[in-house]
Parts: sequence; structure tokens; C-alpha cells
Amino acid sequence: MTEEMTGAQALVRALEHVGVDTVFGIPGGAILPAYDPLYDSTKVRHVLVRHEQGAGHAAEGYAQATGKVGVCMATSGPGATNLVTAIADAYMDSVPMVAITGQVATPMIGTDAFQEADISGITMPITKHNFLVTEVEDIPRTIAEAFHIASTGRPGPVLVDIAKDALQNTTTFSWPPVMQLPGYRPVTRPHSKQIREAARLIVESRRPVLYVGGGVHKAGAAPELLRLAELTGIPVVTTLMARGTFPDSHRQHMGMPGMHGSVSAVGALQRSDLLIALGTRFDDRVTGDLSSFAPNAKVVHADIDPAEISKNRHADVPIVGDCREVITDLIAAIEHEHAEGRKGDYDEWWTLLDGYRRTYPLGYEEFADGSLAPQYVMERLSAIVGPDAYYTAGVGQHQMWAAQFIGYENPGTFINSGGAGTMGFAVPAAMGAKMGRPESTVWAIDGDGCFQMTNQELATCAIEGVPIKVAVINNGNLGMVRQWQTLFYNQRYSNTDLQTVRRIPDFVKLAEAYGCVGLRCERPEDVDATIRKAMEINDVPVVVDFVVHQDAMVWPMVAAGTSNDDIKYARDMAPKWEIED
Repeated sequence: MTEEMTGAQALVRALEHVGVDTVFGIPGGAILPAYDPLYDSTKVRHVLVRHEQGAGHAAEGYAQATGKVGVCMATSGPGATNLVTAIADAYMDSVPMVAITGQVATPMIGTDAFQEADISGITMPITKHNFLVTEVEDIPRTIAEAFHIASTGRPGPVLVDIAKDALQNTTTFSWPPVMQLPGYRPVTRPHSKQIREAARLIVESRRPVLYVGGGVHKAGAAPELLRLAELTGIPVVTTLMARGTFPDSHRQHMGMPGMHGSVSAVGALQRSDLLIALGTRFDDRVTGDLSSFAPNAKVVHADIDPAEISKNRHADVPIVGDCREVITDLIAAIEHEHAEGRKGDYDEWWTLLDGYRRTYPLGYEEFADGSLAPQYVMERLSAIVGPDAYYTAGVGQHQMWAAQFIGYENPGTFINSGGAGTMGFAVPAAMGAKMGRPESTVWAIDGDGCFQMTNQELATCAIEGVPIKVAVINNGNLGMVRQWQTLFYNQRYSNTDLQTVRRIPDFVKLAEAYGCVGLRCERPEDVDATIRKAMEINDVPVVVDFVVHQDAMVWPMVAAGTSNDDIKYARDMAPKWEIED
């Protein structure tokens, strides 16, 4: 079926055909032609955000919560450049997203026209692919290709920049278009020889660890991971991006590794003789000083992106493939090894690791003046809200406390800015997650610094009827930076005091000004009642100002650039690695 229509109409029709139901954006001159047919669409809901960065993070939150491609839209020039932070964030965390931007008319490109910016050039290093569309007939095909690229292989953001005249000109629309992607063929099926070699190493090893990254969740492979872990009896560590992919409550879960990981998880990696790295990229926040990371371990590295294999750590067994298919094949290969009488013996390994767990559980300091410990807030949120909710976080101390002290049982329920570490991520991401999962409770865990970067999206939430809940962990400072100044800069607190202890702004009044309910909690004895009150309000957004002690610290900690062997369990306290049972 073919039909004559404008490029703008073709754009909206293509979005409908690829299954888009929500677009986050702000109109402007170059993209304005697209907003006219969008007004008539009965399938695509447009959400008018207050800042383009919010549109991008909302698209990320939507994508992370649903597994679908998130979509954001902006005009040319500053509208497009305001999306850059969110695009970079999506690129680092492998989030499937399509960003659609308007561009000045084709004859004006390169003339420094009003609101012109080379957004395809600007975003080239931070997109999986991008397109500049100047011909109206290319719009449907480009949209189909963009969504295919964003959602297949290693997911990621794709930018589609469309010249204004292409949106205004007419074309003959037909669907589906023939995609032209001859060089794009992601490998999903692993090589059987590599799978057999990995299985052999697993049954021969004495101290193996399943080192699980976000790629396992992206592949929808949590059930397969659970089966693999229970089949082998191997301990599991889950990175920041994989929290919930393996249940926290499972006996084999050692916790989160890395700079602020548990001693048991860090110790498991450091003392291992085999790392089975699944959908993870050996990030510096996990490895610390790379040369001293897991020094005696061989490496089986499985990832859908061949560029990640041996990029940071040499892989003894490289496996390129989708983690779900890799783990499924690995299960079959290990079952064959077991049937042949070859099975790993990990009793001594578990004796050592259980010693780490008993000796170095996660804990925190309680303050003599009765002020609120942020970790306690997280513990109570976890207990009262529960593991079926979605939690979002930006970057900083609040993110680490949320990773450490909230229990995650379900894949994808902790949505945070991992690789880019983007302040301001939590509130718009929570909005997107709630719109994608309206039946679920969604809490944004935010710091008082992060919250002030994108809290204008509370207006969007209130107007659009998106009742997220926001826990502002308010210590009056840029907390993680202050922690580093405490530890490494002789307590010289240069430009980290946010003055929010003087209530500038007053977050309760700010919430009310945005049409939300504002609550405040300053004492431990009030935490439960405050959380329960927030949970009872489901028709408008709720903001809770948790006023916590300014000197609360995130422990454990591996200082940047140092060895994981130098992890501090608390200030001036390092673990004794070799623990006798």
C-alpha cells in the first residue's frame, strides 16, 4: 500500500509502524513540521518535557524499564545539543534509544544558519550510528534502520537528523521499506569450540567466579544465568549495571564488585583462578589498577560486541555472541562434562568466601547526634517498598548506597547512570520508567546536587499524571566530591557546600510549587512513617527530603587507580584477605 504524504507525515507514520507509543521532546523551528502530524496521531503519545536533557534521560528510563527502544525528539542547534549528555549516557550503558532532531533546510547546511549545529558530527563518537536525512523519500527507510540498529546486537543510541525541507516535501510512503545495511550483521550465536573450551576450564578450576555485567540483562538471560549458577555452584558477582540480574537473596550471590563493592565480591574476583565474564567490559571502576586485577585468573569473556573482547583484559577464551545463547550453550556443555564425570570441586573456595561474608558484611556509621544515616533510609526503602518496584539513581553517594542497601531480586529494577555517571539522570529516568511501567511503583533515589539539575521534570510528571516518588538524600553537599576531599584533599572543601542545610531551595516548597506533594524527614524514628505516607499517595508525584548527616561516607572503597587488594572496609581499615574458617 502506497500513499502520498509529507516527510513529516511519513516520519510519524514510520514511528507508528515500528511500534512507538511514547516520544519525549520539545518542539522548535526545524522540527516543527513533524509536530503537526504528531498532533493527530492516535498511537504515539508525545510528552512535553521541560528540557531536552530530560527528554533523553526519560527515553533511557523508558527503554531500560520496558526493553523497547526509547525515543526523544528535539529541534536543531541548542535543542539537539541539549540531548548530547543523554545520548552519551545511553552509549556508555548500551541503552536502545533513537534521538530524532530537526536540522536547518538543506541549502542552509554549512552556512552557520540560525540554530544550526552539526549534530551528526557532534554525536559521532557517542552513537552506535547516526543519519543526516536530506531527501524526503529516505525518511521511512532511515527510521526502520535506526530502530533496527538501536535494538539489535549491542544496544545503543542512534541519531536521526532530518533537514526541515525533507520534512516539508512530499513523497510516496510505503511500508515496510527495504533496509540498506549490508555491513551490519551482529553475531549472536557463539562458536561451539569456544563454548566447549570454556566448559572445560570451568570444571577444572578451583576458584571460579561468574562475573556478570549488564549485557546479561540486556540479553534477557537472567533465567539462564540462575540455571548456570545453580548447575555449577559457582559464586556470582553482579556489576552496578547488572544489579537484580541475579537475586541478591541467593546464597551464591557475593554482591557488587568494584570501587564501592562488597569485600566479599572484590575478594572473590581477586582470589579467583577463573573469571567467567558475561556481558561485562572490565570497567576501571570494577578492576581498579588493571595490572593487579584478579592476577591469577584465566578469563572466559563472552560479549555480543567483539570490540570488548580483550580490550582491557586478555581473554583466554573469547566468545562473541548474545549472552542468552552463550549461557544456554554453556549449560549444555557443562552438563556434558558432568555426565562424563568431570565436575568442579569448590568446597574450599566457598569456605574462604563465606569467611569474607561473615567478617566483612556491609555496614555503616550511626551518628551520636541522632542525625539520619542515608544507608538506613535505603534499608527501610528496601524493606517497605520491596523488590518489585523500580529504582532509578544518578551518580554519587546516593547511587552507591542505593546499589548497596536496597535488595534487588528482579532484572532491570535498578536503573542508573553507570558508565557516564550523569548527574540529573534519576528524575527524568524515573518519569520514563513509570510511563513504560505504569502499574509499577517507581522511586527516584537522588542527591540534593543531582536533583537540582533536572527537577524541572517534576512539572512534566505532575501535568502528565506520572506519579513517581523521589527520595532526595540531602546532605547539603556534593557528597561524593566531599568524600574525596575528606580523604585526599586534607578536608579542604572547595565548592562542594550546596547550602541546602539553609534550605536554599526548600525542597518541600519546591515540590509543592511543581504540583507535587512534598515531605521532609530528619530523624531515624520518622523514616518508616514517611515512606509509608509517600507510598499511600498514588495520584501525584511525591518528593521526600531526607535530611542526612553531611559526613556520611560510602564504604568499602578502592581509591581510584589503586589495586583492589587495597580496598578499605572502613576508614583506615583494610580486610585481611586469607581468612581461616
